[in-house]
Amino acid sequence: MKIVIIKLSSLGDIVHAMVTLQFIKNHYPDSTIDWIVEERFKEILANNPHINKIHSLNFHRVKEKKSLLLLFKEFTKIRKFGQYDLIIDAQGLIKSAIVAKLIHGNRTIGFDNNSIRETLASYLYNYKVSIDYDKNTIDRNVKVICEPLDIKVQSNEIINKSLFLFSKSEFVIPQKPYMVFVIGSTWESRIYPKEKFVELAETLEKSCLVVWGNDQEKEKADWMSDESSYIEVLPKLSLDDLKHIIQNASLLIGNDTGPTHMAWGLNTPSITLFGPTPVNRVYQTSINTALKSSSKVDHFNLDKNDFSIKEIKVDDIASLARELL
Repeated sequence: MKIVIIKLSSLGDIVHAMVTLQFIKNHYPDSTIDWIVEERFKEILANNPHINKIHSLNFHRVKEKKSLLLLFKEFTKIRKFGQYDLIIDAQGLIKSAIVAKLIHGNRTIGFDNNSIRETLASYLYNYKVSIDYDKNTIDRNVKVICEPLDIKVQSNEIINKSLFLFSKSEFVIPQKPYMVFVIGSTWESRIYPKEKFVELAETLEKSCLVVWGNDQEKEKADWMSDESSYIEVLPKLSLDDLKHIIQNASLLIGNDTGPTHMAWGLNTPSITLFGPTPVNRVYQTSINTALKSSSKVDHFNLDKNDFSIKEIKVDDIASLARELL
């Protein structure tokens, strides 16, 4: 059986969908699984032994350039990806549904119109999966990918999963033990204050490596390093290097964002800090935990002006960190 999974972005969403690979292979060891992803996230999938081929698209560049010619070229690439028995759109957007429709195959799978953000996408599938939009993100990925294969996955199987991110990086690891701080995110309201990260480092008195993804985050990281002798700023990392660094960390503490969720995929202890986003986006385990501010979250209308993440107390994070360390 030849399967292709479409999960174009974002980094954390791709990680949360990748857990399904091991369940497919447990039930169908001879299956071939390909994956379609945005070019800039391709490296997160690399080296996973359950993935046969990674197809990449660059819709991000199309959006930047606003070019119909570039869009046509991406669509042309899709028609060359091959023939599949199952085409599974785990993204649930019109864009990803069109990708599914353009692939050669008879059975396209996705969310039904009550389970999806862009309801028009559901009309492009011929097998539809139902699960509430506000359910756990990982459960949603498992349902849409595994149900069409008649695979039933229990919560304890997800909690006790095998790690599924793999690196071949030769980046020189700083002296162990160390923690990792993930200080960025897509919205300002999802970001824990830099001053409190510094206070946390000073409270724990542990070596803390800061990872960053853009100039603004780098500037913030440098400021943190100047304020605390426990904080060291890493250079710009590739996704493969980032996997390597996180896998060898004693603990990761970070905002609700892709690099933080990578810790879950690597079975590295972690604390994810939530403000305006729902805490049920993650599975909490004995080593992967979360702290949420007191604000209430509407899954269907996230409030970008909810800065309640600032209320999370450093002492609460430090207490949980000591338990995990």
